This record gives sequence, C-alpha cells and structure tokens, in this order.
Amino acid sequence: MGIGVPRAAGVPDYTSSGTINFDPVVYSGKLVEKFYKTTVFGEIATTDYEGDIAGFGAQVVIRTVPDITVSTYTIGAGLTAQYPSRNSVTLTINQAYSFAVALNIVDSRQSDIDLSDVFANDGSIQLKIAADADMLQTIPTQVDASNTGAAAGQDSANLNLGTLAAPVAILPTGAAYPQQNVIDAITWAGQALDENNVTDEGRWFVGTPWFTNNLKRSDLRIASLAGDGVSILRNGKAGVIDRFNLFQSRNVLKNAPGSGITTSWNLMWGHSAGLAFAAQIVEAQMIDNPNDFGYIIRGLMVFGFQVIAPTYIGTTFAYPVANQA
Repeated sequence: MGIGVPRAAGVPDYTSSGTINFDPVVYSGKLVEKFYKTTVFGEIATTDYEGDIAGFGAQVVIRTVPDITVSTYTIGAGLTAQYPSRNSVTLTINQAYSFAVALNIVDSRQSDIDLSDVFANDGSIQLKIAADADMLQTIPTQVDASNTGAAAGQDSANLNLGTLAAPVAILPTGAAYPQQNVIDAITWAGQALDENNVTDEGRWFVGTPWFTNNLKRSDLRIASLAGDGVSILRNGKAGVIDRFNLFQSRNVLKNAPGSGITTSWNLMWGHSAGLAFAAQIVEAQMIDNPNDFGYIIRGLMVFGFQVIAPTYIGTTFAYPVANQA
C-alpha cells in the first residue's frame, strides 16, 4: 500500500484505506460559461491622459480653457485687458484593486484545464468591474448643480431630475408630472446638456436593466418611431436615443432607502470630454507560493478617474414603478 497524501479537514478520502469507496468521476473539459457585469468606463470616459502617467507619476494636471469675457466696445473709451485665470484639474492615480489566488501543485498537475489561465482571466475581469463600479458610484457627487436635482437646467431650471429624498418614478409610457416617462428621462438629460453648450457627438447615458426594460416597452419598441429598421424589442439594443449612446450597467450607484424614501438609482449621463479615466498599472503574474507547493496567481490595477468638466456630466435620481425592478 502506498503512502497516502494527508487531506485537509472536510476533503473526502477516496483512497483504498479511506471510509469512502473509490467512485470514478469524469469531469467535462469545458467549463460552464461565466457571465460578468458589463463595464462602461472605456466607453464613457476619455483615456487620453493615460500616456502622460503610464511610465511615471501619480497625477497629471489637466489644463482647461478659460472663459473670455466680451464687453461692449466704445470708440475712444479705451480697453481694459482681462487676465484669464489658469484653470486646471488634477487627475490623481489613487485607486487600486488586487487579487491573489493560490493554486496547489497537485491540482495544477492533475487538472485537465489550465487553472492558472482561468484564475488570471477571471481576476483581471473582476479588477475592471471593481474599477468601473468605483467610478460610477463616485461621480454622482461631482456633477454640476445645473445637471442634477428637482430644478435642473442652466437656463430653464424646469427639469425634475429627482433627489435622494424624492427620486422620480420611471414608467414605459405616460407623462404625468413629475417625470415618469422613460423617454423623458433621456430627453430631459439632453436638454440639460444643451443648456450647458455640450456638443452632440460623444454623449452617453448609462441606465440599469430595469431602465432598459422600460425602454423596450415604451413607444420606441415600434421600429418606425425609433427610426430603426428593427425595433429595440426585436434586437434588444437601445442604440442611440436623442444623441445619447445608451449603455446598461449594474454598477451604477444604488441608494439604500431611508425613512419613507424608496430605493433609487443614479442614472448617469454626459459627454466623454467631461470625465477622465487612466490606469497606470494593470499587472497579472504567477509566482511560487512560499508557504506551499504550487503557485500564487495575482493581479494589480492602479487607476484614477476625475470629472474634469462638471457641466458635461449629470445624474438622475430614479426608481422603477412597482413590479418593474
């Protein structure tokens, strides 16, 4: 009889001297496909500044164009020169996530799939999801006052985008005040950006699964009204609505209900020029495990994000009506 390899507590013993008879098991070489949360940071934020911090440095100062004041001209009255302020925003690389997974040499040798590759791939995706959630759940507090609240709109102040205490209800159809039409939620965001002179190209809107579901049940499900060859109910894609590229994510900020306050979500929208994201280190490596036979698969992501133009970003506090969540 050979010498058995000791097993940790709770691990079944299938050896000839064990209490459990050997029962051969055949494992499929194909893993069950794993689905992940959708990440959107690569679509809604500019990454133009990654090159400035890729090699060294923990921050980059982003200079913005100052506003020049125009005054009435009178012949002979002279001119008063304006000295524009040097406006800038600092993008700091101050966020980090990591993972570390131990892979025993026995499991590695006896497995018919490359476990190190499986663990590294899953870990890297989880890093991106964590960074995405961190950004989407932080930027709502950084938007301009004209792009949030019950009286939003730089010029009109007539847009009810909801508040934490009084979020707006979202329905597929209907236009009862305050805002309850899912299409209104998008077009009102468009008006807010229009009143801040934000260009059309590059706009985005990040909704939740329940928000997208309401879109599919709205009048836009009719292809002719949406201006598409196939309805969004048929192809499942919201596409572009009122100049916004629509995205769906479960990473948007979900606000816990308070006293008498319903659960709400921060639907995010804006322009890519208003938000910067940069990753300085994205690393995955496999090293020897100093405490056991085998390896440690580990990964690191060091990154930062910053709202660099608050008037380009907005948020809507919203919640789905009953049976729509």
